[in-house]
Amino acid sequence: MTILVLMGPPGSGKGTQAQVLAGRLGMPAISTGDIFRANVADRTDLGNRAQDFVDAGEYVPDQLTNQMVRERLAAKDTRHGFVLDGYPRTLDQVEVLDELLANQDRKLDAVVVLDVDPDHLVQRLLHRAELEHRSDDTEDVIRRRLQVYNEQTHPLIKVYDERGLIIPVDGTGEIDEVTARILHLADSLENRGS
Repeated sequence: MTILVLMGPPGSGKGTQAQVLAGRLGMPAISTGDIFRANVADRTDLGNRAQDFVDAGEYVPDQLTNQMVRERLAAKDTRHGFVLDGYPRTLDQVEVLDELLANQDRKLDAVVVLDVDPDHLVQRLLHRAELEHRSDDTEDVIRRRLQVYNEQTHPLIKVYDERGLIIPVDGTGEIDEVTARILHLADSLENRGS
């Protein structure tokens, strides 16, 4: 069983790479962003409450996010491990995840951090916004999301580094290049667990 967190600023490729890594390791990729977008599309109560925060480039409040993650990690398909994408994002969420895993007698194996230059991220997200018509990807909102990441999420890297869990990965380059780096990591994780 392997439990991973994939971290990095908005646009760093977490979603794409989480899917690749989860597929390689035979476990689900759990993306808070995907779950929020699905709730928004389905006009659920959670989706309606989350939309205002997403449109402003702010994080959805911890209480809503923690509730969603708690329910998702209780699903049967997570029994043999999972890759978390977009969670935890705050120090409070780190504590909630620690508690959730401890209650299930499980532990976090590694935190993969994708590193990408901020200006490159802005251009990447603007290009994605054109392709996907995403309302949350205007330049002002993108820059605000990067600022929020630096303020709220980047400190988590220090916490996990102190636990010896951080594995840095260069997230710059073509998707296939980054994927090759991630797959090399997946191979080493599989070997470590066997």
